[in-house]
Amino acid sequence: MANNLFITYDLNKVGKNYSGVIDAIKNLGEWAKYQKSAWYVSTTYTAEQAGKIVWANMDADDSLMVIDCLHNDAYWFGLTEEVSKFIQKNWNR
Repeated sequence: MANNLFITYDLNKVGKNYSGVIDAIKNLGEWAKYQKSAWYVSTTYTAEQAGKIVWANMDADDSLMVIDCLHNDAYWFGLTEEVSKFIQKNWNR
C-alpha cells in the first residue's frame, strides 16, 4: 500500500541545490507539485525514509517537513527547537 506524503521545504539562501531536492522528491514515487515548495507523493517510503532521502540534498540551514497522512506521522529537519516541541506536544491531541 502506498503512503500519502506531503513534503514542504525551504532552501534559505540563493544558489541552493534546487534540482537535487526536486529530483529526490520526484524519485520517491508518483508526485504532484501543488505549490512552489510543496509536493504530494504517493510512495512506499515512510515519512522518515523520504525525509532522509530529500534531506541528503539540503543544507543545515534549510528546513524540511514530510507528513504521512495515511499513518498520521511526520518527520522533519531544520525546524527550530521551539517549533519542533510545539508540533510534538500538539500532534494527536
